[in-house]
Amino acid sequence: MTRTTPRDPAAPRLAALAALLADETRASFCLALLDGGAWTAGELARCAGVAPSTASEHLGKLVAGGLLTQERQGRHRYVRLADARTAQLVEALAAHVLPGVPAPARTLREASLQHALARGRTCYDHLAGRLGIRITDAMTARGLLRQDTGFALTDDGLRWFAGLGVDLGSGPTPPRRPLARACLDWTERRPHLAGTAGAALCAHALNSGWCERVGTGRAVRATPTGVRALWELLGIGPEDLGAPDDSVGAATSPA
Repeated sequence: MTRTTPRDPAAPRLAALAALLADETRASFCLALLDGGAWTAGELARCAGVAPSTASEHLGKLVAGGLLTQERQGRHRYVRLADARTAQLVEALAAHVLPGVPAPARTLREASLQHALARGRTCYDHLAGRLGIRITDAMTARGLLRQDTGFALTDDGLRWFAGLGVDLGSGPTPPRRPLARACLDWTERRPHLAGTAGAALCAHALNSGWCERVGTGRAVRATPTGVRALWELLGIGPEDLGAPDDSVGAATSPA
């Protein structure tokens, strides 16, 4: 006797979502937009190496499919990822398909970009790469973050954020967004801190000058001020961050 079951009604929508990302140009757009910013169609076209008309066609599909949102300012149209859940999906898929060791770079510029992204980057609105992993590990080792039963801030962790002047309970928060969430890092192959706490920490690191962006993309690096702060607050040594020699001296020498 042949057993049959009705088709899951979610199957067509899942197939449609997969089809949206089953194109290299559209996938490139989504990966670029993981920086959390808004891009014009022309900027994304140059990033993916396609004609503006081609970029507009693909962007229309991504917007219609709900992965991107758009807004117009004058003659320009800006697009960004729809929300944090969309960013989580893109990053999770990247972690699933990308090997731990990246493919050999074809140019010096590509090699430099790979190194910069692996050292530190933003994953939509939180820190990723070696920088994000080191911070996550240090918070866990110091009892600020628990990973044994899923990611969760401890009472000490909440007080630590309050000591930084970071209020985790204020400001716009997406519905049902967890306070702390694990996000699989596609270069380190381990989870880093995301969620409301991860976003707040990333914003604090950028606003306080702990980190600075490298170029116009997702890559970030710790500044001498950040190296000192991470050493004093979390015991993260400069060698763990790939910090330049001048930052090492600034962080370890007496104040």
